[in-house]
Amino acid sequence: MTENRRYLGNCFLYKCLFALTFWNHISLSVENELFRSVSNDSIEDSSDKKINTLPPVYTNSHSKSNFDWVVVQNTTESLSLSEITNYNVKKLIALLSNFKQGSSLQNLTLTNVLVNWNALIEILQTVWHSSIEYFNINSVTQLLNIFSYDFDYSGTSMKALTMKKVTITDLYFIQNHLYKIFANMNIAALTITESEMIHMLCPSSDSPFRYLNFLKNELTDLLFQNCDKLTQLEKLILQRNKFESLRKVSFMTSLMKSLKYLDMSNNLLRHDGADVQCQWAESLTELDLSSNQLTDSAFECLPVNIKKLDLQNNQITSVPRGMAELKSLKELNLASNRLADLPVCSGFTSLEFLNVEMNSILTPPADFFQSCPRVRELQAGQNPFKCSCELQDFIRLERQSGGKLAGWPVAYVCEYPENLRGTQLKDFHLSELACNTTLLLVTALLLTLVLVAVVAFLCIYLDVPWYVRMTWQWTQTKRRARHNHPEEQETALQFHAFISYSEHDSLWVKNELIPNLEKGEGCVQLCQHERNFIPGKSIVENIINCIELSYRSIFVLSPNFVQSEWCHYELYFAHHKLFSENSNSLILILLEPIPPYVIPARYHKLKALMAKRTYLEWPKERSKRALFWANLRAAISINLPMSDGKRCEETV
Repeated sequence: MTENRRYLGNCFLYKCLFALTFWNHISLSVENELFRSVSNDSIEDSSDKKINTLPPVYTNSHSKSNFDWVVVQNTTESLSLSEITNYNVKKLIALLSNFKQGSSLQNLTLTNVLVNWNALIEILQTVWHSSIEYFNINSVTQLLNIFSYDFDYSGTSMKALTMKKVTITDLYFIQNHLYKIFANMNIAALTITESEMIHMLCPSSDSPFRYLNFLKNELTDLLFQNCDKLTQLEKLILQRNKFESLRKVSFMTSLMKSLKYLDMSNNLLRHDGADVQCQWAESLTELDLSSNQLTDSAFECLPVNIKKLDLQNNQITSVPRGMAELKSLKELNLASNRLADLPVCSGFTSLEFLNVEMNSILTPPADFFQSCPRVRELQAGQNPFKCSCELQDFIRLERQSGGKLAGWPVAYVCEYPENLRGTQLKDFHLSELACNTTLLLVTALLLTLVLVAVVAFLCIYLDVPWYVRMTWQWTQTKRRARHNHPEEQETALQFHAFISYSEHDSLWVKNELIPNLEKGEGCVQLCQHERNFIPGKSIVENIINCIELSYRSIFVLSPNFVQSEWCHYELYFAHHKLFSENSNSLILILLEPIPPYVIPARYHKLKALMAKRTYLEWPKERSKRALFWANLRAAISINLPMSDGKRCEETV
């Protein structure tokens, strides 16, 4: 009975173990089916692929204590190991041999691989016949003893291989042995970056490559010249290499019938404008030529069907008109060049996006969007804008464009003039008059005409021409006097007073004024034009001489006086002496009252004198005349030197 019970117990235990094993097998099969599918369309680096992480499956048998490597990631689909050396590479190959095609593992990453060439080839060959589709190798060193190897590319699940920072320590080897292994790979994507690779062979047969990335190597213009095996290649990245000739790059692509994207940025590209025409792949639609040494001549060597062109950070000063006919071009990046103006769109009829940031544009043209009607966005910020009238139209253009200026207003700042530096263009304003040349000229002309009319009116009203003429005659007379008689420049006074009067008042002067001053008490010598003007001299000269030789000038004022032209001359010259010699030489006698309306407007000096100076009024009553003569004698009393023994009486 006891043996039967033991037998039944063992059977039960075996059945339980069998059931658990069977269930585990079913679970793993289901998981394999669930996570086996990886996008067949993806040809990029597997490091960018998103993975669903499952509980670790291999951790018990792959620990560092057993194999001296580090497990970085371990999931149903992905395995990442580090620190692979020649000592543990055999065990790694044995491990990878377990993942036959159909297994769930699809992503493998090896980091810090220190193995020789033979070990690396064995790893690649093992992976090639496994379930792995995306294989990344980072930091490979100590590649010694490179030799030719007959690699078996058949029956692979591989889609993409990425190798980064590969260092070859073997100094003497045949390069073709190395390059042909990678050139003939039958995968969709190959990436070899930061590896100082100087060349790559053209595949020996039609290649399935659709993506090649040789970033940061030492490749030159010799790459893929006359290579007709890359007919399926769609994307080629050759950034940060040693390419120099843009024309040779075009020849390199001419046989790549499916090429759509080419990245040649950060090279040493130039174009000498040779007579040989460039030959680009007709399928090429996106080209990155940024950070090279290209000039304006580069527009002679561009793909005709290009849609997106990046020429940022070159040495372009302008886009030559008629040189480039890129009718399919939609995006053009010319930032960080030496442009002085916005390019015209005559050769870019489909242009929608333009970037001209960080150039030398001072005043962008206001008609840009009219000449480029399809442009939806313009990036023109961070230029040294000159805030002037020309820029006003561009600022108005922003308001009318409906937000087509990208980066407005922060990136648009005045650089010149210095007093406006740092001012945003949206805050810069000038008046319409300051910027409209026609309006400014019309306004200036009108103001000039008004000013001329006002000056002419004042000249006529104040009789300015007359005063100018008199001043000229005074100046000429004084000049002639100094020139002809220099010894008489300091002539002493000869008369007590010069009498200025109208001919209509001559009877009063001869019957009253002269007799009472010259024949009465005291010795008074008067200068009268009838007896003291020198024949042969002009009237103006005689007037000036008489005024200069007289201590005082007596003006007999009456309505007749203000109507006399010569009286006005005499008054003007006497007034001129008053200011030039700072003397108080004028005596005004009001013979008859003068109504203000009788005095002409041009006699403003007479009006001023009558308003500011005291004058003697001829009394009508005889009893007051004695005081009149006494005051007049007192005003002109002065001792004059007598010459030739002449007395006052002799002058009568």
